[in-house]
Amino acid sequence: MGGSKNVYASVKAYSKRGKLLTKSDFQTLAESRDLEELMTRIKNTVYADAVADVQKPYTSLNIESALRSKLADIHYSIAKTSGNSGVLDAYYMKFIVSNLKQILKGKILGKTQEEIEAHVNLHAEELIKQRDIVIKALVAKDFEEAVASLNSVEFGEEIAKAATLYNEKKNIQIFDTYFDKILYQHLAGAMKNYSDKEATKIVSMDIDFYNILSVIRGKFWGLQDEQIQDLIIVTSPPAKELLGRMMSAATVRDAFNELSSTKYKDLVPQVENELDAIAEFERAFEMSIYNTSLRSFTKMFSFATIVGITKLTSFEIRNLAAIAFAVEQKIPTETTMSKLILPEE
Repeated sequence: MGGSKNVYASVKAYSKRGKLLTKSDFQTLAESRDLEELMTRIKNTVYADAVADVQKPYTSLNIESALRSKLADIHYSIAKTSGNSGVLDAYYMKFIVSNLKQILKGKILGKTQEEIEAHVNLHAEELIKQRDIVIKALVAKDFEEAVASLNSVEFGEEIAKAATLYNEKKNIQIFDTYFDKILYQHLAGAMKNYSDKEATKIVSMDIDFYNILSVIRGKFWGLQDEQIQDLIIVTSPPAKELLGRMMSAATVRDAFNELSSTKYKDLVPQVENELDAIAEFERAFEMSIYNTSLRSFTKMFSFATIVGITKLTSFEIRNLAAIAFAVEQKIPTETTMSKLILPEE
């Protein structure tokens, strides 16, 4: 990446970092009595333009869709400013992968095209002129046809594998994980070209997060070792060895215990219930990625700040979408706030 472009992109990242919402901003939004009040409050933040075109009657879905469009604009702009960056391109793929996931899961569940469309936002694809890929899958008459429509795209093989495993196990979460693999594989490939230690720290944490959770969930779902192995992205011999030991562990708890001699030892959950332990670990790890992203701003003009702001804006939009859903469902404010990814006091 060119030096001057890097400097300019880093300055933009600092500017965005200064405009991130605070905990009290989120608290105010979460306290909204209904979506009407939430929209009024969002319009008093930097996201006023993002939701300006949302039509009444408001729903959490159409608010989230508008925010996703804004996030695509932010990430597209960061990537353009930085020049050609494989890491940022890989993070941008998340929009496309997420849409394809929604479409194929919708087809599995027998939803109509209209029902699926409500969960799909094509703005990110429009920005990079990749809309056709997603549309083909969307208009396919069923799951098999949608999978077949994707066989010529660069990750068609992984999608076919995901479909085969789904047909065998009938577990929609395994399907989800395969799609995540597509994203993290691209990220791992792109990371090899960077020497910025702080930037690669965030990216490698993301890949560790995916790998460790894939092993843990694979054990929880009762997958065979070779099926779990197929989900993993090997980045280094020590990582391969650790993941191998986790796979060989007798239980989910034993697999977690393998982390007690690693840098992630403080994230190991203490609860006995396996499902609760997985959820607790996922949240702790995401908080750790969030905090590492915040710390990336200690070194001005580094690529780390650009990766950091990409992560932080994603967390921010996710928080806002969670609040919209919670306000719509009348979930208590304290419950909502406890689920958000925010700076620790």
